[in-house]
Amino acid sequence: MTELATRAQAFGLVAEGVAAGLSAPWRLYLARGNRHVSLNVADRVEWDAWRAHLGCPELSVRVYDAGGEIRRTSVAEVLLDGCRISVELVEEVGTDDLDRLLVADPTRPGPEER
Repeated sequence: MTELATRAQAFGLVAEGVAAGLSAPWRLYLARGNRHVSLNVADRVEWDAWRAHLGCPELSVRVYDAGGEIRRTSVAEVLLDGCRISVELVEEVGTDDLDRLLVADPTRPGPEER
């Protein structure tokens, strides 16, 4: 892939992923001048598929209170030709799911469930 300098190239990157069988992101953010493309996806399966497709080595998880709702944001990032590409998933987490916040991959059972 060449430089992601234009909107057309950023949308082409998404089109390539969709053509490869990935679900289209529900939101695409392309920062003007900052060379940052952000894809928001609907669920963990889509998040895993996009981050594998893009080869995102950088992963981060943030948990925060949003007006009484607890949210978990998972972000995978990769740097391609000076352009930062991130895939983001925002999940609402109930207080009964707090144990999920302590594991890196909530789809895998915790130590007490193994």
